[in-house]
Amino acid sequence: MTEYATSADGTRIGYDREGAGPPVVLVAGAMQFRAFDPTTRELAHLLAGHGFDVVNYDRRGRGDSPADPPITLAQQVEDLAALVDVLTEGADDAVALVGNSSGAAIALAAAAAGLPVSRLVLFEAPLDEDEGPGGAEFLDGLRARIRAGDHDAAVEFFMRDMPPAWLAAAKAGEGWPVMTSIAPSLEADAEALAWTQSAPRADLWRGIRAKALVLVGSESLDLMHAAADSMVRALTDAERGTVEARDHRWEPRTLAMAIAAFLVD
Repeated sequence: MTEYATSADGTRIGYDREGAGPPVVLVAGAMQFRAFDPTTRELAHLLAGHGFDVVNYDRRGRGDSPADPPITLAQQVEDLAALVDVLTEGADDAVALVGNSSGAAIALAAAAAGLPVSRLVLFEAPLDEDEGPGGAEFLDGLRARIRAGDHDAAVEFFMRDMPPAWLAAAKAGEGWPVMTSIAPSLEADAEALAWTQSAPRADLWRGIRAKALVLVGSESLDLMHAAADSMVRALTDAERGTVEARDHRWEPRTLAMAIAAFLVD
């Protein structure tokens, strides 16, 4: 049954919680939320079976976390703070964050903002070069389409750097109306990616003391490898790993085993 945390501005954030042990929050990427993402639900269940207290939540503007736009990165951090409070019951305990794709950038922003983060697992964050202009330009382009109310164009624009076949398959599938319905929430994903280029990453992430595992798939796009190398260089304590995955998609059992091994190390 869906439970709810209340964010700083009163927005209710829907989540599932399973298991017992060290707390873990799964931070979804661009098109993910619980009713649309059975793969992450399975990952949460498997991690709970490995002995963790796992929260899988609907990010603001999706599923059981409805919210009016604009939806910002700062709000995403506040939402995570509310979930951390739920998991720790106001104690000083720290929580592990597992971020997928652009959700990895949101997890990094939360850690940099001072949330009590014990460890970070970051899977294929699609970052451009350190201090490059691409993120800000991308954010501006996405915002223009969202503000115009053209949600199809917004999702198409968001996916512009992915292989064309991925967009074609998405548009031909039954899930396209769902993807376009959450288009306003993509602004926070783009803002998080732009934030990673807003200053030298080593400076942005200097305050992050949590140990990080930066993961790429065994069959991955070139940009993911370059992004992973950049994150490992910029973070204070990070290691790179590879998991069985292709086309920016992972297998839940394999990823759960990699996460569990890292979190208990």
